[in-house]
Amino acid sequence: MPGPAALAAAAAEGKHGERRYAKLEEDEKPLSLVLFSGTDDKLTAAAVLAVGAAAMGRPVNLLLQYYALEAFRAGNVCADHALAWEATREDSHVIRAHPGQHWSELLRQAKEVGEVNIQACALSMDMFHLKQADLDPLVDGVEGVAAFVASASDGQVVFI
Repeated sequence: MPGPAALAAAAAEGKHGERRYAKLEEDEKPLSLVLFSGTDDKLTAAAVLAVGAAAMGRPVNLLLQYYALEAFRAGNVCADHALAWEATREDSHVIRAHPGQHWSELLRQAKEVGEVNIQACALSMDMFHLKQADLDPLVDGVEGVAAFVASASDGQVVFI
């Protein structure tokens, strides 16, 4: 699988090598991802977005809510987190056979190449009686929704 720099280059270049976007202040606005689901396919989708945005120089914020927290529990990151309910049996075989990197490795790469902040939702942590020590070191901390919204500022917010 191509590395983060190759992903960013591919995202910036069109089919014939032309630039598909101008360097605008939009590039510097954060991409904020709210992870509600903890299934491997949705975690992978979020990680791909995160590594692509980080490689392009955009700050990335992830807020882990509800079922996404289970996937980020210490010792549980590499477990099988199943696929979303809409994935068919055929989809499952295709997705599982894909040779791409695990979502946790993509998030580690994103943190290496850019500004990526992964926070657990304080309300979800309270609801499930979790402490930060219960989470994988990929998670940077615990914050409330107000802090997440403030860090999102005027950038894009995507729910997964």
